[in-house]
Amino acid sequence: MTASSHDRPGRLAVGVVGVGRVGSALGHALALAGHTVVAAAGVSDASRERARERLPGVPLLPVQDVVAAADLVLLAVPDDALPPLIAGLTATDVKVEGKLLAHTSGRYGVRVLDPATRAGALPLAIHPVMTFTGRPDDVHRLAGICFGVTSPEPLRPVAEALVVEMGGEPVWIPEDRRALYHAALAGGANHLVTLVAESMDLLTRAGVEAPGRMLGPLLGAALDNALRLGVRGLTGPVVRGDAGTVAEHVTELARVSPEALGAYVALARLTADRALAAGLLRAEDAERLLDVLGGSRGDDTEGNRP
Repeated sequence: MTASSHDRPGRLAVGVVGVGRVGSALGHALALAGHTVVAAAGVSDASRERARERLPGVPLLPVQDVVAAADLVLLAVPDDALPPLIAGLTATDVKVEGKLLAHTSGRYGVRVLDPATRAGALPLAIHPVMTFTGRPDDVHRLAGICFGVTSPEPLRPVAEALVVEMGGEPVWIPEDRRALYHAALAGGANHLVTLVAESMDLLTRAGVEAPGRMLGPLLGAALDNALRLGVRGLTGPVVRGDAGTVAEHVTELARVSPEALGAYVALARLTADRALAAGLLRAEDAERLLDVLGGSRGDDTEGNRP
């Protein structure tokens, strides 16, 4: 903390449980906002090294000691580890009453924190909508991003203020919509990486020496169109109704990459359905496309890549 940060109201002692890619970045952002990161917990060598880089001088302690030392406990652990972590905390003698417990999971709202809430903890869910790679620029990526926020209504101003302090934009997600919210994000971001990696691999097989350089402008424009125009940003053979081209794609993918064929067929069907519903594709063209795609089952194709 700087001398001036001591004079700022509402400064908190922060404990970070899970100093991986997300926890270390958010802990660093909270420190920049004037809070004091007093302790952290990490298991792997990589997380401990990351804590030394991003949270210098912060002691690495057992989880119970981190919670005991903090006013705000940031729980930045994998989704599946969160329920047993909360159960373990409430089974110990560590006091959680009056402490802010904020987890970073996209999947969960605050009900996952119910055992701690019953013990007097103040539950928050603040999920940063960003990918974290562990690189130094992770912290800078927080500026201007959205955070999915869920909390009891009286704590909503607290959760939103913490997000704003970290440079983010709070977006309220109702408790019963968290799974849908997270599925949308994971489907968009994670599958996008898989699709791009597969496209690069197929271009390499087609003899392209720098597939990334070829794809960059195209995919950048496609993403921009999608974000600005939605489904009306569609281009390509499906929206044009070029069933013959799609059939050739299916044949070639079945030969070269059976794994990619299933994804291509599923996404082409979805694209045709959306284009038809938006009035971008004529019904007769959609029928021809779906005839081509209906006989293509990538999950039934046996064999490995050559």
